[in-house]
Amino acid sequence: MSQVELPLIDYAAITPILVILGAACLGVLVEAFLPRHQRWSAQVGLSLLALVAAGVALALHARQGGTGVTTLSDSLAIDAPTLFLWGTLLALGLGAILLIADRSVESGGAFVAESNDTGPAGAGEMTRATAAVAGMRTEVFPLALFALGGMMVFCAANDLLTMFIALEVLSLPLYLMCGLAKRRRLLSQEAAVKYFLLGAFASAFFLYGLALLYGYAGSVKLSAIAAATAGTDRSDTLLFAGLGLLVVGLLFKASVGPFHTWTPDVYQGAPTAVTGFMAACTKVAAFGGILRVLQVAFEASSWEWRGVLYAVAIVSMAIGVVLGLTQSDIKRMIAYSSVAHAGFLLVGSIALTERGLAGTMFYLLAYGFTTIAIFGVISLVRTSDGEATHLSDWAGLAKRSPVVAWVFTFLLLALAGIPMTSGFVGKFVVFEAALADGMAPLVVVALVASAVAAFFYLRVIVLMHFSEPAEDGPTVSVPGAFTTAAITLGVVVTLLLGVLPSLALDWANLGGFVS
Repeated sequence: MSQVELPLIDYAAITPILVILGAACLGVLVEAFLPRHQRWSAQVGLSLLALVAAGVALALHARQGGTGVTTLSDSLAIDAPTLFLWGTLLALGLGAILLIADRSVESGGAFVAESNDTGPAGAGEMTRATAAVAGMRTEVFPLALFALGGMMVFCAANDLLTMFIALEVLSLPLYLMCGLAKRRRLLSQEAAVKYFLLGAFASAFFLYGLALLYGYAGSVKLSAIAAATAGTDRSDTLLFAGLGLLVVGLLFKASVGPFHTWTPDVYQGAPTAVTGFMAACTKVAAFGGILRVLQVAFEASSWEWRGVLYAVAIVSMAIGVVLGLTQSDIKRMIAYSSVAHAGFLLVGSIALTERGLAGTMFYLLAYGFTTIAIFGVISLVRTSDGEATHLSDWAGLAKRSPVVAWVFTFLLLALAGIPMTSGFVGKFVVFEAALADGMAPLVVVALVASAVAAFFYLRVIVLMHFSEPAEDGPTVSVPGAFTTAAITLGVVVTLLLGVLPSLALDWANLGGFVS
């Protein structure tokens, strides 16, 4: 009887993933065994400790020159882009966890469960203090860590089956998190159901494409698919049908138009902290997977599929810009903004050069921090019914709270790509890479879309600074330490990447994918 050979495991390389997923499992035990009043502090401490520990492990591995290795039977590739994307995810995850953990902006936090329990006087509802303790939905912390762990595996997946499993691991917690809003619960639950149904549909596309590519190449490994596409007499029908279905699943997760239909509803309905987590981290993971699939598995056949993604990028930019102009809800406006930015990111993704890879990863880093800070600011402007997301509520905000208005102005200018912000440098490096790869017409379209998109950012800025506030307008909550830290982190990184981008760009340029 022959012995089964165990796969070699490079534990140093995968320590960041093990730390995050291990902390998520510990978080489940905390929910099960700790008294309710102790869970919040334990979950916040565990989540922050896990992110810091994973970041330290990542830095130690990178410092030892641990790049360009495959492990777990070559199912994971730990290379320079993986380390950059992991570092980005951990940093953005830290900002998102800080937003999720805040309980000062909204009493008890944004994840308090409704209850029919009566107080001692039979008043029919719990007191504010009782609700803050008894109704706390602290399960959001392990869910966020599971999603983050799935995103990290997704970025490093070296075969399509591992990528599919990671896709489900990152998606299922997000579906649950979207339905946990304290206020507007029906809207939140509707968003969760829409996200789940459309996400399941997109996962089916991905899985069917995986099956067709397995039939074409005889393997789900990216390197084997690349070898099959480089020179073979097999039918191209399986190849391009499989690639098309696979890419649809990836583009859905990245909010690329016209596969973006879930984005506005989910951004609007989900708790704002969860929206920030999705908008920043999920886009990093999705484009990390897109970059790896296109550059490792399908580079040899790029001349056949590149034109299709060329058109998809234009459609995504057009949808994001045109529909963004029509929005009256600020969260939906940012959602369509993300669709436009997904089009810009796709421009860099199809360049298939080292400059395109580095530029796209830098753009993901810059966009993620700006987005986290934007949703942190949105959570501060409130009416008696909750967050003031209608644009009319933001009129004259600079007269009520100048600091918040100027911070939001700076972040919107970063999304518009104004110089001295990270958004400008991100667009510059992506468009430069596309120009160098012969895609000048696409860059022209992207520049026009950027100019048009600047209008709906400027509309909000003008509304805040040059309109009179309504007498019964919203108030600006004083942010707690966690929200302040998250917004400050986003603003500082947005400024630093705009003024001194060389450090992040040098890290992004360290090397390409291995397979």
